[in-house]
Amino acid sequence: MTIETNPARWVDVLAGSHDRICDLVSELDADALARPSRCSDWTIAQVLSHLGSGAELFKAMLDAVVAGEPAPGRDFMPPVWERWNALGPEEQAEAFLSTDGQLVEALEDLGDRLDELTFTFFGVMQLDAVGFVAMRLSEHALHTWDVAAALDPAATVDPDAVVLLVDRLPQMAQRAGSAERAPGGLAVRVVTSAPERRFVLTVDGGVHLAPEAPETPETPETPEAPEAPEAPEVPVLRLPAEAFLRLVAGRLDPARTPSLDPATERLVDTLRAVFPGF
Repeated sequence: MTIETNPARWVDVLAGSHDRICDLVSELDADALARPSRCSDWTIAQVLSHLGSGAELFKAMLDAVVAGEPAPGRDFMPPVWERWNALGPEEQAEAFLSTDGQLVEALEDLGDRLDELTFTFFGVMQLDAVGFVAMRLSEHALHTWDVAAALDPAATVDPDAVVLLVDRLPQMAQRAGSAERAPGGLAVRVVTSAPERRFVLTVDGGVHLAPEAPETPETPETPEAPEAPEAPEVPVLRLPAEAFLRLVAGRLDPARTPSLDPATERLVDTLRAVFPGF
């Protein structure tokens, strides 16, 4: 498993996600914008408001870094959110289309210079260029799905985004998971397709997802070596990477889950509790 290290690739996929959501919402009227999204308790307009305010915050941080100025602090956030929340649904949609586009354009305009930048994310963490754009893409691709799935039950997360984000799922799982929802602990091998990846998920005092270690060749046993106890069988979860991404993000409800055998469905149901969503 290798995380894509070229920021330009992440920007290209973010631009594609921007184009996708613009196509979805540019013609929606007030009634359509007021429909529930797939993000719990949010309408489509509220999802756009969240993405729009996020674009404004990311753009402010980007502008500061490019100008060599101090990055905005956490106190910069609440007034932005309040201003966006005060807008009507159609105003939120219109402002989102503009603000999100400005962020994508600013990232594209930086070209190779983007790779030289580092970011202090509102005083919380240090990010390189890939980490900065990846954080935005993760939010953008999943919330775009929240809108798309509200309009089309068969919608899936953008495949280009899935290819990049699947390798960052260990970070997402640790943030999004709730160990208290898996009493007694849990260990699962996860095998994804499109793209193919192998992970080990453990839930025991915390939620940890890590790439599965490659198998090592067996060594012949010597007569003196005691027989090792047989390890307990670890259940295997096989899912498309797109579905596993939505599972970790709390968006794999039964109506939008690929067909699974009963045992796998029970395992997925347990993991739905571990990953309640955000």
